[in-house]
Amino acid sequence: MAEADRRPWFPDFCRLPRIAAVLAIAELVVLIVGLAPTHGAPWTLEEFLAASTFSLWLGLTIAIAWCKSRPWISRLPLALGIAAAMSLTLAIAGFGAWAVQQIDLGLATRYTLPADQRLRFIGSVAALALLISALALRYFYVAEQWRARLNAQAKAEVDALQARIRPHFLFNSMNTIAALVRSDPAKAERAVEDLSELFRAALGAGHGESTLAEEIHLAERYLAIEALRLGPRLRVRWRVAPDAPMQLRLPRLVLQPLVENAVLHGVAQLAEGGEIEIEVEARAGELWLRVANPAPPTRPGAAPGNRHAQDSIAQRLAYHFGAGARLHRRSREGGYLCELQLPLA
Repeated sequence: MAEADRRPWFPDFCRLPRIAAVLAIAELVVLIVGLAPTHGAPWTLEEFLAASTFSLWLGLTIAIAWCKSRPWISRLPLALGIAAAMSLTLAIAGFGAWAVQQIDLGLATRYTLPADQRLRFIGSVAALALLISALALRYFYVAEQWRARLNAQAKAEVDALQARIRPHFLFNSMNTIAALVRSDPAKAERAVEDLSELFRAALGAGHGESTLAEEIHLAERYLAIEALRLGPRLRVRWRVAPDAPMQLRLPRLVLQPLVENAVLHGVAQLAEGGEIEIEVEARAGELWLRVANPAPPTRPGAAPGNRHAQDSIAQRLAYHFGAGARLHRRSREGGYLCELQLPLA
């Protein structure tokens, strides 16, 4: 069975952010009911606090029940699983409303409705909980499926990036190494080791994570290979801040493709070559990675360059860091600049 088929389809309510979202929805329902026009007297502060406590307790109980029953519900077919989750919600809400009435009667706090309306109260609470839970479950299900699709798309982008990297400069590198075997065997051996390390990283790009230090090291190995081919035409200036978070976890192959673009679409296109500037710094709770390179003038009417690598990186960073990750790219006079802005917290 495929991995996607084995993955639980029921949203994970064991995570604190998701439980907090459920509690927020429960409190929002109380606010809507409390602010809705009615023929009776408006709620007092004490009644609002009592309703909020009951709603939050009910929401937390349902979230915990969904959390604990997730493995069992996820093994059921989709329609049957939804029916089971809704039945569980209905039972908890109905029992909760009944239990609150019994506690109220025992403590004589006088919040309970008259005897002829108690069943209606239980039914109303159960129906409202069922409706809100169905909407919330639908939202969380769609959100989780979207995240799963984003993850699958990100992996597909990595696979496409791997397929692009392998033939991209493999033959040029091998030809360069072949030319060095007789003239400089030691340099040829180092080039083979660099090439092996680069492709080992490319093959594992869709699995696990890397660190900032590893990404910098990989970019250095790539530049060492290209320096053999371009010679003095390729100049590199590194600016790595001493306080850069070298152990920050990153998706694999983030920096090297940007450097590769700077070489192929910038320095390699200029007869005189040029200098690539790579800057790494932490500032105001964010990590900034900048890659700047010279570029030939854009011809009028020319199609924009291939941004496949940049789009892939932006997508994978968005999945890894969330909305706080941003990729900026712009042409500037005589060159091109690409920046990554990543949250550290």
